[in-house]
Amino acid sequence: MAGKSTSVVDGCGIDPGAWDFLAPPVIRFGAGRVSELPEVVAPLGSRVWLVGGRRSLVSGPAGRRIVDGLESAGFAPEVVAVTAGEPTVDDLAAALATLPGGDRAGVVVVAVGGGSAIDLAKALAALATNLPEGLDAPRYDPLIVDRLEGVGRGIPIDVAPLPMIAVPTTAGTGAEATRNAVISCPRRRFKKSLRSPLMVPRAAIVDPDLTAGCDRATVAAAGLDCITQLIESFICRIRRPLPRALVLDALPRAVRALPRVLDDPSDAAARGAMSHAALVSGVALSNSGLGLAHGVAAALGVECGTPHGLACGLLLPVALAVNADVAAADYALLERAIDSAAATDDTSAAAAFVARIDAICNVAGLPRRFSEVGLRRDRIGWLAENSGGASLRGNPVELDPQTLLEILAPIW
Repeated sequence: MAGKSTSVVDGCGIDPGAWDFLAPPVIRFGAGRVSELPEVVAPLGSRVWLVGGRRSLVSGPAGRRIVDGLESAGFAPEVVAVTAGEPTVDDLAAALATLPGGDRAGVVVVAVGGGSAIDLAKALAALATNLPEGLDAPRYDPLIVDRLEGVGRGIPIDVAPLPMIAVPTTAGTGAEATRNAVISCPRRRFKKSLRSPLMVPRAAIVDPDLTAGCDRATVAAAGLDCITQLIESFICRIRRPLPRALVLDALPRAVRALPRVLDDPSDAAARGAMSHAALVSGVALSNSGLGLAHGVAAALGVECGTPHGLACGLLLPVALAVNADVAAADYALLERAIDSAAATDDTSAAAAFVARIDAICNVAGLPRRFSEVGLRRDRIGWLAENSGGASLRGNPVELDPQTLLEILAPIW
């Protein structure tokens, strides 16, 4: 299944002595810490724009608690955007067109929700300062596209966004720690990123209690997205030493915790471990890279509307198999971090790691074949041709469309 390996410089593709590191300057982690949101907002501004999901912000207890806390502290939060799924260009254009007018000095954007809500908030905070005010949605549409990677004119985000605080209510995407927002466009058939170092949230409040209301399917998809991000950032060609050290701590927590949360959603310790792992996965991918699973997941989302976490869960075992030869030493390191009694030889430890992750995918109960998510057999060629971007370029094994087609066809 493997293609060409392009690993150089100790398998990294970079000089390990030269690297940068970006993360939210303020991270508050722990059960109950969402109550500290007003004191995190206060140094950043005096007005709050809320962005969130329908369940997480509008109808769920977390949203009510957050609004009440802000109001009690003297803020008057305004809900400016609500998303029911992964954000689209249309969603973003509509939100920009309906933002409150007037002076935006002192505005702080607070995202409450999963990765989709946080990505919408990051994009909104960035474009609110980088695009003119007062346009209607159709006029915002091309201006948004021109700032997305790979589809427009590549116009950068060069004005500092509005201060943005992320409050995740799922444990998976790590969007609370990343520098990009994933935006799709069903009309144009793409899923691309708005990306800038300026888009890293100014603060992240990660309260595992907020994940308690997630249903099993959400926990499974988010959890496998998190595990995929930890693994792919650890083995990718553009990997960094500090994120790798964080992964060695976080991945063992995640592989132990996810089956426990799936079995018992009330397990607070396991939910905490998953929230911690998700945060680290965002830090890791933002400072290193990803690989095959994420590279194909975006195209699968465009073609079939497959939610991102579900797509990653389907593709993770495939990615592990494709990279098994060149990443065996890394797999062995990860297995030994999980199990101190793991085999001392890399081949055996790596095989145990692959088997361990495959078992977790089985426990999660997500689809394992493309046919289960609605991909037609005659569209596998399209999927291979349209998978790519920065994620696929980070894969340890270089994969051209023909090689990728040969990999993907058997899992239809």
